[in-house]
Amino acid sequence: MPSFKPSRRAVAVVAAGSVLLGLAYLSVRPEQTLTVPDGAAPGSLTTQPCDFDTEAGAVAADCGTLVVPENRRDPASDLIALPVTRIRATTPNPGEPVFRLGGGPGATNMAFREASRLIGSGDVVLVGYRGVDGSRRLDCPEVAAAMRASDELASAEGLPATTKAFELCAKRLTEDGVDLTGYSIAQRIEDMEAARTALGYGRINLFSSSAGTRAAMVYSWRHPEALHRSVMVSVNPPGHLFWDPRITDSQFAQYAELCRADATCAARTPDLAASIRNTATDIPQSWGPLSIKDSNVRVLSQYAMHHNGSGSAPNNAPTVIDAYLSGDAGALWAMSVLGDIALPDSIVWGEFASFAMIDAPAAQRYYDSGGDPGSILGNASTDFLWAGPSGLATVWPDSPDNAEHRSVRSSDVETLLVSGEVDFSTPAQLATDELLPSLPRGKQVVLSGLGHTADFWEHRPEAGKHLLTTFYGTGQVDSAGFGNRPVAFDDVPLSMSTIAKLLIGVTVAGALLGLAVLALLARSARRRGGFSSRASAWIRVLTALPLGLGGWLLGVLVVWTINPDDFVASATVIVPGTGVLIGLGAYLAWARPERTPQVRRTGMIAAIGAAVLGAALGAAALPDLMAPLTAVLGAATAANLALMFGAKAETTSGDPSGPRSG
Repeated sequence: MPSFKPSRRAVAVVAAGSVLLGLAYLSVRPEQTLTVPDGAAPGSLTTQPCDFDTEAGAVAADCGTLVVPENRRDPASDLIALPVTRIRATTPNPGEPVFRLGGGPGATNMAFREASRLIGSGDVVLVGYRGVDGSRRLDCPEVAAAMRASDELASAEGLPATTKAFELCAKRLTEDGVDLTGYSIAQRIEDMEAARTALGYGRINLFSSSAGTRAAMVYSWRHPEALHRSVMVSVNPPGHLFWDPRITDSQFAQYAELCRADATCAARTPDLAASIRNTATDIPQSWGPLSIKDSNVRVLSQYAMHHNGSGSAPNNAPTVIDAYLSGDAGALWAMSVLGDIALPDSIVWGEFASFAMIDAPAAQRYYDSGGDPGSILGNASTDFLWAGPSGLATVWPDSPDNAEHRSVRSSDVETLLVSGEVDFSTPAQLATDELLPSLPRGKQVVLSGLGHTADFWEHRPEAGKHLLTTFYGTGQVDSAGFGNRPVAFDDVPLSMSTIAKLLIGVTVAGALLGLAVLALLARSARRRGGFSSRASAWIRVLTALPLGLGGWLLGVLVVWTINPDDFVASATVIVPGTGVLIGLGAYLAWARPERTPQVRRTGMIAAIGAAVLGAALGAAALPDLMAPLTAVLGAATAANLALMFGAKAETTSGDPSGPRSG
């Protein structure tokens, strides 16, 4: 076999590609979990100075590791580590610290950019949630995979597979040594108590939101002596970790009344609730050749209706209402696609399951009573979380800790309930009727025109800061700064119809660009009789991204039109198009007429085969929408390696200069 000597530029191309692939993986791979320090005892906390990012910039903090038992009911329990961050007060005479309990379930408790609004009064403390933030994380990739492998997020046909995925995840975690019954709300509260004790605090204040308010309730029942005051925003009383469609319909009726009072909305429909029902009853199966998934639209609608904030994002109520009133199937298609992309990996499913088991009996009673009575959105959102009547509640281990915390108990802790008037997730009326009567020192504020938690932070920040700091400092409630905020039905600068056009436009344009680049390469190579070594190296570098992304987007178009059960960022969608287009592009830049037909054929097969393999390895390096980028890097690097060092021979019959480099 004749010798083959690669050019320096070609070697540089491969080396650069390998380095970029490695850097991409290192830059976005999940952070390493904490570890339990050697010799650490339960309740021990080690800290060191650090900075914490807030909306006001980086502020001084102490970051540390708290060691606690995985299950306090088991004397032989393993120890786990949780992160703790104390954001230092900026006042010389701080009041009681504020311990934050964020929402979810299945979300981190360590991100709190709004903390800067509170540190003028005292320290703010974040304690990581067991199962999400600590040394043992209850990830369930089986569940997200089952949702994506199903025809829809919450279809009747797909729910058994989701249930099985929860069962398999629980079995795998248990076999790995995880005690799932230790991941209860009660044990989370004891983690907070361990941090309070280790930091040397007496009484503390609580700030909780959404599902975190349930933890705040349990805290007040278990350790009232440790609490000074508690603020709950978007209150979730016991028995409501699922969406009852009867309540959702009443909220649509509320929006209908607001619509009648709004000239812009009233001009579009005489009865908003009836119009939405009519559209939801007959969701089209497709937008032209593009498939629409019924339950995806319903689940995304439920989530998006949570907020009545800025219309600049597609996750707010005015945008959803506009989509239903538009009569545009494209708007519903956009919601279907966004549901597929955003929801399966939106939470840590194992931690959600362990937390949610506190309401498993309530969810089961709901299903046993018949479930959906014929509501506007139906059962889809509750099915998405609970996998239907024979789903999560039947296969996930329940904790004995939950039994005593499943119903409302009286608490003498001074408490402020803050609710949004149009909150679809945690309606104000539930807090008023079910929790407030059990709080002898409780008060409630219902904020006009606001939805779920994000609206509280985004609407008039100074008013929210004043409400919190005044209550923590004096126990007085002053919400006058919020004013009367109407629902802005016309605040939809980026409609779902526009998003649909952008999605399909960018996808088609990217796919056509990839094909055009490939055609241009073929034409130029034929006209020029091949490229020089220098030009070949640059072409392989510069065309990899448009070719690779174009190949992936071709696969996306196939999914949207022919194979809607697949996920747009799965390996089966990314790898074929990305590998083939990059492999062909690299071959066209490398091939020259003086190479024999056999060498050219071997080079083409090697380039395409290696590119497909490289794309597969790259797609596996990172999850979700990062996978196409790493697949491009992997395909480009592998194709060049194959052309330089693969099983091929370069012969230049009659060329006195001998073999030429690639």
